[in-house]
Amino acid sequence: MKPKLLLVDGLNLVRRIHAAVPNEDAEDLKRRCLGAMDKALRQHKPSHAILVWDGGHDNSWRRQLYPEYKAHRKPMPEDLARALPLLDTGFASLGVRSVRQQDLEADDLIATIASKVSAAGGEVVILSTDKGFGQLLGRGIAQWDHFDGHWIDAELLQQKVGVPQSRLLDYWALAGDSGNGIPGIPGIGKKTALELVSQFDSLKALFAADAVPGKLGERLQAHQDEARLSYRLVQLRRDLELKLNLSQFRVGSPT
Repeated sequence: MKPKLLLVDGLNLVRRIHAAVPNEDAEDLKRRCLGAMDKALRQHKPSHAILVWDGGHDNSWRRQLYPEYKAHRKPMPEDLARALPLLDTGFASLGVRSVRQQDLEADDLIATIASKVSAAGGEVVILSTDKGFGQLLGRGIAQWDHFDGHWIDAELLQQKVGVPQSRLLDYWALAGDSGNGIPGIPGIGKKTALELVSQFDSLKALFAADAVPGKLGERLQAHQDEARLSYRLVQLRRDLELKLNLSQFRVGSPT
């Protein structure tokens, strides 16, 4: 039987739960977080589960490529940071073990693990509200919004973002993503980016000489490098060498 893997975006889950009742006792936070994980396990019935944590941004490959990447994000609340080891232990008691690697973001870890498992014929459910995982969906990889209780699929992404799933990276390359410090092209907002993506089949076609007339065309020609940089920043890596064995993460073996 092929595995069914639940990949949990750890900080996405616990920060949302913490934000609902800030400054609560660590044990109460743990209780609510474990309740959410137990619900996810009962709902999706995975054979394997991995809780994935960020390994830090300060020396990540994206920060090295672009020092402003996530540089202006608010730090994690101190009480939540102190509670993370307690949460980690609690999740392990449910049989859900954690993965983190120094200087690697959870998004890339999730993308690599999901891609390898799906390529081997397994089924993957990513538990996260992050639209960036939209680029992975398909071929055995699905995404579940735990808080709103629905699947995030290609149709929903197009409704929310405004472009087909296949053009998400092109859109973000043009419009950027202020929340993550992705620059995009200066002066190109979401509306203009949507119009450009709908008019051109690719960034290559968009940046062809004289493809776009007037001042907008001049702006695009002058800032191609920023768009290509932004594309690299939003594109998830699927090729990390993780040296993990899926058998370590079978559900039902609490520590």
